[in-house]
Amino acid sequence: MNINWIESIIFPKVFLNEGKASTFLRGKTILITGASDGIGKACALLFSKFNVHLILVGRSRERLDEVAKIIINHNSTASIFVADLYQEEQVDQLLAHIRAQQTPIDIFISNAGKSIQRSLQHSLLRYHDFTRTNALNYLAPVKITLAITPILSKQCGQIVNVSALNVLLLPIAKWAAYQASKTAFDQYCRSNQSEWRKMNIRLKTIYLPLVKTKMITPNVTYQNMPAMERNEAALRILKLLMGASSYSRPWWAIFPITIGFFIRKFWDRI
Repeated sequence: MNINWIESIIFPKVFLNEGKASTFLRGKTILITGASDGIGKACALLFSKFNVHLILVGRSRERLDEVAKIIINHNSTASIFVADLYQEEQVDQLLAHIRAQQTPIDIFISNAGKSIQRSLQHSLLRYHDFTRTNALNYLAPVKITLAITPILSKQCGQIVNVSALNVLLLPIAKWAAYQASKTAFDQYCRSNQSEWRKMNIRLKTIYLPLVKTKMITPNVTYQNMPAMERNEAALRILKLLMGASSYSRPWWAIFPITIGFFIRKFWDRI
């Protein structure tokens, strides 16, 4: 099935005012987790066109080096930090590095994440699925935001939570580990939003649908489903940063959200 026409409707192209983007981004320092591939890499390459300094965090030095080379060719600068954010001690090492460098972070893109689909029956002996997913999708970004809040406050900075649309939808079978962990960080951010605002920090959340990244490759269910291009996701993140709105979601998200509200009791029964 040719799904290109469907994608053109549900994921309409976003157009960027490059002059406005240049004025907004020029000279800023941006921390991106999960920057070696997917949405994080797409954000890094897009932002690098506007004379910024990027702090790239990921697990692969080789891939981070490749991204950094492109960034330098775009006349921006890059620092790389290799870390597996599953591991709390490596999160601590990243934060110690930021403190030691006295890095004036203007924007934090919390992008690193882990997706997993597994039924309850097949999860009974896999508690580690939940601990690892929770560590990366919730606990690591919590620890990072707590540590850099004073820095962001001084810079009048922004936090971008790269979230998932299913956080706003009814719970779905086989997605307990992923949906719970992403929802936890979403609630953490929204709970802190008013206090961050008083500290001159703005929270921005983007609720993304399915995006064409390596994260979805192992799941055969997604092979013929409409999905957003990673570059389009990056454009939407930049537009969100530049705009007045505190969140972004697909134009059609209101329909499943509204339907979910009215069928909640029926959904729980089935």
